[in-house]
Amino acid sequence: MGTDVLEWGRADTMDLGHPISTIAPPLIARVLEVLGGTTRPLTGREIGKIIGEGSPNGVWKALNRLEEQGVALADHRSRATYYVANREHIAWPAIGALMQLRGDLTARLRGEVERWNIAAIHASVYGSTARGEADQNSDVDILLVRPDNLSNTDAETWDVQVSAVREAVRRWTGNPCQTLVVDTLRLGEHVRAQDPLVRAWLDDEILLTGTPIRDLIEAIQ
Repeated sequence: MGTDVLEWGRADTMDLGHPISTIAPPLIARVLEVLGGTTRPLTGREIGKIIGEGSPNGVWKALNRLEEQGVALADHRSRATYYVANREHIAWPAIGALMQLRGDLTARLRGEVERWNIAAIHASVYGSTARGEADQNSDVDILLVRPDNLSNTDAETWDVQVSAVREAVRRWTGNPCQTLVVDTLRLGEHVRAQDPLVRAWLDDEILLTGTPIRDLIEAIQ
């Protein structure tokens, strides 16, 4: 998909895989991510290959704008121009903070579920957000293993907690939050049925609280 320097994405959700695009057009965001991920000088052609989208002219325009703003430093040589991030720029700490937003989201979620009155046996982020592949159309997927045999009162408290975390994610990011809630009996059914979701839980898990999903599954088997 082509991405122009001045093209902005949807305004109501966050590109969780590329959070800098929250405040910058997507192609400039991708260029900043590449520059921020290395100290090695790169040509515009190399940066374009790493990004894998956008036209060469679009990448050049993005780099030119970042150079004009002083965020990128350019070494103009006879055959090519090499670019590096200007980490001394007053804006760079803010840029770096934006790059860490996925980690900040995880920390907020962890703090939220750790305060629950009815503690989860397990809570983790999985799916595209956990893999760093999310975009503006992605949900934040959370697996929750709840205690077995909750009383009616505790079940109501649990449901309120789960609803609250979904609403919190929407406020924090603009993205929907999908919570998959199972008890240990239902978890066992997924495992014995060889549900493909189980592999996603194992491969993607960013543990928020409780027992790691691998340990729960091994106990069932």
